Amino acid sequence: MRKYVIAGNWKMNMTPAQTKDLINQMKPLVADATCDVVLCVPYVDIAAAVEAANGSNIKIGAENIHWAQSGAFTGEISGEMLKAAGAQYVIIGHSERRQYFGETDDTVNARLKAAIASGLTPIVCVGETLEQREKNITVETVAMQTKIAFRDISADDAVNTIIAYEPVWAIGTGKTATDEQADEVNGAIRNVIKEIYGIDTAEKIVIQYGGSMNAKNAAGLLAKQHIDGGLIGGASLKAEDFSVIVKAAK
Repeated sequence: MRKYVIAGNWKMNMTPAQTKDLINQMKPLVADATCDVVLCVPYVDIAAAVEAANGSNIKIGAENIHWAQSGAFTGEISGEMLKAAGAQYVIIGHSERRQYFGETDDTVNARLKAAIASGLTPIVCVGETLEQREKNITVETVAMQTKIAFRDISADDAVNTIIAYEPVWAIGTGKTATDEQADEVNGAIRNVIKEIYGIDTAEKIVIQYGGSMNAKNAAGLLAKQHIDGGLIGGASLKAEDFSVIVKAAK
């Protein structure tokens, strides 16, 4: 049985002081969760988040990782640095990184390898644009992204990686894929993993849905066969809303 993983993606929000306040609000609300609870926060908030979450069931992650362990990469951060700061998870290939900062399928693959080498649990994002959905190439798009992301990754490492299906047209727009649409694409991603690694890995790997999942639609989405949790944006900045999603992951 796959275990649900509900992960927050704070994006570029929250100071360290605000981070502590929000996590302290969240802790009692998610204390009885039956799923894994993760908050991926800005780099400057990691230490504050780790301190605030200490002793709770909340795990902390980062929002990006560089493929090199060190070097002349101004503004970047390595897996070794993230681990030293207390991060356990890291988001890779979010559509905003692809759209605004030149992320490609190949760099996603390089970052995934770096995360694995550093002992971090990766959350790898894939998803189609509105134009690609309207052209009926959603499955082909996410299949290609998934295959390139997992190039030269072993089955043992793949099974411990989380995939997040994030339709680009549903991120930050208030639009959400229907329960059936999300489950269909998550199932297609699982079929790609089956094609690469076999049925055992495909049945074990966690595949989240991340396109504007919120307190109102979480229960329906999480009831679907191939949706094993959520990568939550705006709702993860509200303690009550985030706790509702966590409680829906049963």
